[in-house]
Amino acid sequence: MPLPVITDPFFYAVAIPAVLLLGISKSGFGAGFGALAVPLMGLAVAIPDAAAILMPVLLAMDLLGIAAFRRHFDRALLRFLLQWALVGTVVGALLFRLLDARLVAGIVGVCTLMFLAQRLFFRPRPDDPAPPRWAGAALTVVSGFTSFVAHAGSPPLNAYLIPLRLPPMVFTATMAFLFFGVNLSKWIPYAWLGLIDLRNMATSIVLLPFAPLGVWAGFRIARRINERWFYRILTGGMLLTGCKLCWDGFGHMLSIR
Repeated sequence: MPLPVITDPFFYAVAIPAVLLLGISKSGFGAGFGALAVPLMGLAVAIPDAAAILMPVLLAMDLLGIAAFRRHFDRALLRFLLQWALVGTVVGALLFRLLDARLVAGIVGVCTLMFLAQRLFFRPRPDDPAPPRWAGAALTVVSGFTSFVAHAGSPPLNAYLIPLRLPPMVFTATMAFLFFGVNLSKWIPYAWLGLIDLRNMATSIVLLPFAPLGVWAGFRIARRINERWFYRILTGGMLLTGCKLCWDGFGHMLSIR
């Protein structure tokens, strides 16, 4: 009996680029673009199904990421971030059935664009202090929540991490270990919500070979890129991601009118 995979060609036309973008963002290069994966796949399937299909793909990418950057992560920062991110995933699990995923995408987009506007009009100086810990905790809770609902945890977290001016390898490694823990914590709640079914998992297996391809491409770039350009591209990725998420969240309102 063949596996009940999705056979719609349009689904794979949007899902394969989504997986590649997710893989590239997992390397740290283009971080933020990964938040586009679920909205992109949402063009072909329901948002909850898109999030569930990406679960095994994310696990494979996370394992590749922590293997590649296992010597570079900031242990103290990771411990701080992980505890608050897990709080966010619990909130996401409890509210998942009550919230429209498009609304969540729109809120993430607005927050991302507000952060970028703040950095544009109030440019940070080298002697500026690091963001306060309470802001880091709040943004990380939001990151855990948006990661659970739409695998879009990077933009809120970037708003805290970018001002810390971490070396690119430390930034990338810490993000890799953090989201490995966060994504691992989603499996039981996703099963409880009825999203881990045979069709979604079989479709995920079809997409799995594209996961290492995206991660490999991102690693190749991240290891060679200048630190200034690393953060410029990161900011550009956040800008495009914020615009896309705002459109996904609020664009349908314009069409209704």
